[in-house]
Amino acid sequence: MKYLKAVFLILVNNINIVIELINLFWYNICLVKLMENVKAKIEELRKTLQYHSDRYYNDDAPEIEDYEYDMMMRELKALEAQYPEYDSADSPTKRVGGKADNSFESVVHNVRMESLQDAFSFDEIRDFEKRVLDVVSKPAYCVEPKIDGLSVSLEYENGVFVRGSTRGDGNVGEDVSGNLRVIRNIPLKLNKEIPFIEVRGEVYMPKKSFERVVDRQLLNGEKPFKNPRNAAAGSLRQKDSEVTASRGLDIFVFNVQQIEGVTLNSHKQSLDFLQELGFNTVPNYTLVNNIDAAIDEINKIGEARGDLEFDIDGAVIKVDDFAMRAELGSTAKFPKWAVAFKYPPEEKQTKLIDIEIGVGRTGVLTPTAVLEPVHLAGTTVSRATLHNQDFINEKGIAIGDIVTVRKAGDIIPEVLCVNEHNGDGVYEFPEICPSCGSEVVKEEGEAAIRCINPDCPAQLLRNLIHFCSRDAMDIEGLGPAILETFVNNNLIEKTEDIYLLTYDKIASAALEGFKEKSINNIINSIEKSKQNDLGKLIFALGIRHVGAKAGSLLANHFKTMNAIMDASVDEILQIDGFGAVMAESVVDFFKNEKSRALIESLAQSGVNMESQSVVNDTRFEGMTFVLTGTLPTLKRSEASKIIESFGGKTSSSVSKKTSIVLAGEEAGSKLDKANALGIRVISEEEFMEMIK
Repeated sequence: MKYLKAVFLILVNNINIVIELINLFWYNICLVKLMENVKAKIEELRKTLQYHSDRYYNDDAPEIEDYEYDMMMRELKALEAQYPEYDSADSPTKRVGGKADNSFESVVHNVRMESLQDAFSFDEIRDFEKRVLDVVSKPAYCVEPKIDGLSVSLEYENGVFVRGSTRGDGNVGEDVSGNLRVIRNIPLKLNKEIPFIEVRGEVYMPKKSFERVVDRQLLNGEKPFKNPRNAAAGSLRQKDSEVTASRGLDIFVFNVQQIEGVTLNSHKQSLDFLQELGFNTVPNYTLVNNIDAAIDEINKIGEARGDLEFDIDGAVIKVDDFAMRAELGSTAKFPKWAVAFKYPPEEKQTKLIDIEIGVGRTGVLTPTAVLEPVHLAGTTVSRATLHNQDFINEKGIAIGDIVTVRKAGDIIPEVLCVNEHNGDGVYEFPEICPSCGSEVVKEEGEAAIRCINPDCPAQLLRNLIHFCSRDAMDIEGLGPAILETFVNNNLIEKTEDIYLLTYDKIASAALEGFKEKSINNIINSIEKSKQNDLGKLIFALGIRHVGAKAGSLLANHFKTMNAIMDASVDEILQIDGFGAVMAESVVDFFKNEKSRALIESLAQSGVNMESQSVVNDTRFEGMTFVLTGTLPTLKRSEASKIIESFGGKTSSSVSKKTSIVLAGEEAGSKLDKANALGIRVISEEEFMEMIK
């Protein structure tokens, strides 16, 4: 008791010290908690930025706008500067976003292909000038548009193009020489023969080319590119250079990376020289003597960007003199002698007058906002995308509302939010297709509302192209261009009209290029297609989620079209390889009266409605084959038919359920996986022995 009393007296006499100790204790607890939160935030930002960087640079499929990405990057930089103890060498702030694609050979860049420091205000541009003036005096600046594309290196020896590569991570890129050769504005031989030169340029897709490519993708039922930049990147990485050539890519060259045999002293001098060599250089580059004049040029470029035939995402200011650049040097990621001003996405408020529903070539109903015209990013905007019903519900959008509109990536106008509700209620999609009047459906797990009528006029051309394609009815001579001509001239108004075409009907249309031989070839090919197996017809109908393989499975299981049309979901689920979504899609398709009318019309025209598959014996029953590589004599489709004729089935992927892998030349990852799993691998010769 005596000791407790003594301790109490000590505490009372030193109460201020006790309070300070308690405060210090709680301060340390709060500090630890704060630092834990900071660390977690930094790690979250790095993970998110890396994900979106991969989607942008390597997958060519961005999910957020550049501005959102830039703002996250800026936040991460600020946190790393404030808390250096959490800095990391592998942070997205320390490196360029791309990486070499393993499908192309790697190229090590002798001169690092650096990215640029971004600026989002003119105050930051003036800060850039201060940093420059701390090192050099009276610099001149070259100002030029920042082209939004894919950065590449072009190398020439003795005036001849020898190699081209992507930037990759700045140090290592990918060799895409073959695809670069098909871009017409890339000279294969220079106007002057110099020992060696490496230049840097930006491959881009002009807006008109982008529109044409997207139209074709939609026509073929493919997912369209989101913007020209990703279209350019995806096109340049094609394995087939003919595909690259068809995309209408172009290039602007904007830098000399290294050169032999010629001395260049400034950036503008180098750009002028590049023009003499025959390069298509970055347009409208201007030399100015001070930062105020540079800012004026940035404003001029910004005002004109809506009228350009290509996309820009900013303007670049570069110190012109190369000797000054050498003095200024670079950071780990950026040159200190250049800065990129990024134009903020312009937003405006306007009134939503109406919502129009269009039907895409895949049957998806797409809402478009009809707006009171507003000037935005250099153009007048009167229409904008509303994406889908889920988006409309989320934003609470109604006709009559005042909304904020922005050009996403400066390309596609979109409604961002509602500023003032004036409408009577959130807009609801129609329950019938505005094009054909059929009932529309929304499949589970999808945001899209879709018309599944095979004769919907809005989907006609896309459906016809699919119907006549090789894996479907395989009607030679009825390619996309000819089908489009027939549709435009009212020779085909619905799918079944293909089998009503006659020589006289086509000849009487007096179409250019259609002579006696070509017309007879088309008629003969149509007639031949009537004998196709039922599985090919099922696939040709374009039923959602039903591919060529599933079409064959349906035909082999039910044997006749009537049996398939009358099948229930449970009956279809008995087929190995069919899931609930596929089964429901089949049932929904054949519930549609117009689908049944199409089948009846095709049958009356003599199209085969029965399975022609014959099972010789059941030696492969219960076995799953995977085919990979190029077989010496058999096509894969032929081998698949043989396997099915002996009761087996084929799969496109190797798994533990795979029985045998039939491998030919250049068998790739499937063969590796089969070996790793210990699955039996056979050659075509061994396969032929098995079916004797």
